[in-house]
Amino acid sequence: MLLTIDVGNTHTVLGLFDGEEIVEHWRISTDARRTADELAVLLQGLMGMHPLLGDELGDGIDGIAICSTVPSVLHELREVTRRYYGDVPAVLVEPGIKTGVPILMDNPKEVGADRIINAVAAVELYGGPAVVVDFGTATTFDAVSARGEYAGGVIAPGIEISVEALGMRGAQLRKIELARPRSVIGKNTVEAMQSGIVYGFAGQVDGVVNRMARELADDPEDVTVIATGGLAPMVLGEAEAIDEHEPWLTLIGLRLVYERNVSRL
Repeated sequence: MLLTIDVGNTHTVLGLFDGEEIVEHWRISTDARRTADELAVLLQGLMGMHPLLGDELGDGIDGIAICSTVPSVLHELREVTRRYYGDVPAVLVEPGIKTGVPILMDNPKEVGADRIINAVAAVELYGGPAVVVDFGTATTFDAVSARGEYAGGVIAPGIEISVEALGMRGAQLRKIELARPRSVIGKNTVEAMQSGIVYGFAGQVDGVVNRMARELADDPEDVTVIATGGLAPMVLGEAEAIDEHEPWLTLIGLRLVYERNVSRL
């Protein structure tokens, strides 16, 4: 079994692969204050419930692949792999790791590991050219060229950040449930805010993706647009530019990167 861990700014997503199939997944909050020992206890609690794994931490785990946008958490996870999974091959995505995707950026080290991993999975599953839209703490748009290169991207405020900002800065507004309203024209303040979020972000996706597609390909119709991230379901069906929804894109990318590097460990 391969354990994959994607650490985001808000949530951490874990996936368990049996070969190419993801057989279990978990989502927990990201807490930069957690120590390696606390993370080990958390992992044991989650994986101890799975019938294919043993009761002891590490039983049934043959490999680990990790990417993180939070450096302090990556440091603690590195310690977890050393202390609790010492005999298990572990790949931590950082400079020097083989991904198979050239990065066409002024400073490749600036690009978040999760965005490169998403590009790896997009190339493998759909080929290029492609645009990956990841709905997380930020909404990121990542461009993959026809040759499978990471060509750059766009970073915009995420859905939850926008909701929180409205609630904090609007004197008569408050934090609302993220849900589709009954109609575009809201009949009360909550529905009006929900409409602004759902349809506003759908419009943003269509506008940004269409512009990126025109730069990526002579025929924008050749560009595959893949949505991922925990908040993607909010705009699916409303954003016309989205072609595919792959909720485990980052985990799949981690599996691929693990396979490309494990022989080098």
